[in-house]
Order: sequence, then structure tokens, then C-alpha cells
Amino acid sequence: MAQTLPLFPLGTVLMPGASLPLHVFEPRYRQLTIDLVTGTLPSKEFGVIAVREGWAPDQDGIHGLHRVGCTAQLRDVRKLPDGRFDIVTKGARRFRLLELDSASRPYLVGTVAWLPDTEEAEDQASRLHRLANAARAAHRKYCQTAWRSGEWNAPDSSIAPEELPHLLAADCLLPIRDRQLLLEQTSPFVRLRMVRALLCREATLLAELRAVPAPLSSYAVDHSEN
Repeated sequence: MAQTLPLFPLGTVLMPGASLPLHVFEPRYRQLTIDLVTGTLPSKEFGVIAVREGWAPDQDGIHGLHRVGCTAQLRDVRKLPDGRFDIVTKGARRFRLLELDSASRPYLVGTVAWLPDTEEAEDQASRLHRLANAARAAHRKYCQTAWRSGEWNAPDSSIAPEELPHLLAADCLLPIRDRQLLLEQTSPFVRLRMVRALLCREATLLAELRAVPAPLSSYAVDHSEN
């Protein structure tokens, strides 16, 4: 069933289960934050959707956005003296954008449909766990190549195989296009194979370039100008 959801277009892809801190200063997104805090939007949830490279949703409408995004649940809010906000969110549910409304509120609102995974056969559980182990090994190799000891942690062993790829991808600096394709994939089997291949590719590139990415914590997150 289609539902309406406030949207926050960004130059990044939010993954289910991943944390996303935001520094909010643009007036329309300040209003979105106020509506979330005051209960005008009672779910305390909004949609994060990636802007297509070279496009702008204000000028290009729905064509300027990828069609699959992820909801962000508001976890913490800090209002600054000048009216800006620092907020912390966590990715939750994937959705497909059906329509875009730019008139009813100061910020964009989308008509969305939720995007569940396809159901896998019950007798395939052992295969899914083998793929999950292979993906974890690729993640470990990437992190050992990219980060110094103590700058990364393996995801908890209790995380379900179908949820694992999003968390592995969120922990690594993958191109937006790859992250978007991973978000859109509804087969847990394919998603695990995808993230394993991506992490193996990136680890090889890092080793060949003899360069490592800066730690994620070194980047100031300020996405409110989109």
C-alpha cells in the first residue's frame, strides 16, 4: 500500500541499519526536523534518497532522484543557538519512490511503496550462511587494507545474513552507484555476492594504489544543501 513520506535528498546512499549523522541548516530541512521533534510527523521517520549525479530535484523533480531510498529514524537531536540542528539517524526500511510532491510542505514529500526482500527457500539457509561468511571475509580483508588496527570492527555475529550486506557496505567507502545498486537488490543471495565482489575489488585497488581512505570519522557530515 502506498504511503506518504517526507524526503531528504542527499548526495549519499543510506543503508538499513547504518547510522547517519546530519548537520541541518537549510530552512526547509530545519522545518522537517521541527516537525519530527514536535510530533507533526509522529513516526519520527523520513526518507533519505540519493540525488542522481548531475541532476537537481528542485529543477528536475522526480527525475533528479534515484527511485529507491531508505527511511531514517530520528535517534538524537541537538538544536544549536542559531537554529541549526545536529541530528543522528539510523537507516530502517527501503522504499520505492512513486510520486513527488514539492508543493504541500516546505520540504519534499514522496508517495512511496515499501520494498521487501524476495523470499528464499527454507532449505537454502546453509548456502546463505556460507555466502555470509565469504562476505565477512571480504570485509575483513578490505578493512585490514584500508584502516589501522582499532579503527574498524566486524559486525556482530548475531546479524542475520540478509541484513549483513547493508552493514558491510555502510562500513566501507564504496562509490555511490555501487551502494545504490546494493540498496535496490531484493535477493539476499545476490546481495551477499554483490557486496563480497565489491569489497574484494576495493581491497585490491587499495593495495595496488598503496593508498588508504581517510577514516570515516574525519569527514564532516553536512548534507543539508541538496
